[in-house]
Amino acid sequence: MNKFMKKSMVIVLSLVLLFVTVSKVNVKKNVATAKKVYKVAIDAGHQYKCDTSTEPIGPGSKTRKMKVTGGTRGVKTGVYEYQLNLTIAKKLEKELKKRGYEVYMCRRKHKVNISNRKRALKANKSGADIFIRIHANGAASSSVKGVDTLCMSSKNPYNKNLYKKSNKLSRNILNEYSKATGCKKRYVSHVDNMTGINWSKIPVTIVELGYMSCPSEDVKMQKKGYQKKMVKGLANGIDKYFK
Repeated sequence: MNKFMKKSMVIVLSLVLLFVTVSKVNVKKNVATAKKVYKVAIDAGHQYKCDTSTEPIGPGSKTRKMKVTGGTRGVKTGVYEYQLNLTIAKKLEKELKKRGYEVYMCRRKHKVNISNRKRALKANKSGADIFIRIHANGAASSSVKGVDTLCMSSKNPYNKNLYKKSNKLSRNILNEYSKATGCKKRYVSHVDNMTGINWSKIPVTIVELGYMSCPSEDVKMQKKGYQKKMVKGLANGIDKYFK
């Protein structure tokens, strides 16, 4: 083998080694900078018919509650809560997918019979990172309005380990929803008697979108322009939680 051939082989081997090294570095860089895709479970609260049979409010609990209550209804529009909840849930699903999230829906139609416990179990099983429960509120006074969120307390006997993250999620959504819609920002309530919260094994919040017992808020929540703001606020709150 002459000197020219030897030099050529050395050059070729050097280039191969350089290519392999650069490829390894790029792979490591891509893995390190790859953005995690988060998954959100969404439960559109209630359903076409309530289920008056009962179930434990938490794992191992002797206290029982109705599996699914009937929910409320718009005093002005006559729209049922279960209808509004699914409308917003589907629009939120679409918006979150646009933002790069994966989404799991606990229900996609009204005529189902899924207890609150089962909804939480479905969310747990889905592999979701967080659980968003969409609801609307009602009050004895027609003047009460605004957005509320709920999660477990720090002393919850079933999943108090989720309190810190659930409280953060609840607060982020409360703030961003109010900012996007301009509605009154009320409170993050800490409750330990909600079956769908107590059975959850992932950070969870109930979002009370507004008061259907308030005529003006009831009408507002049925308008497409306002619904767009509602969804934007929910999605912004979820973004803020993960950031």
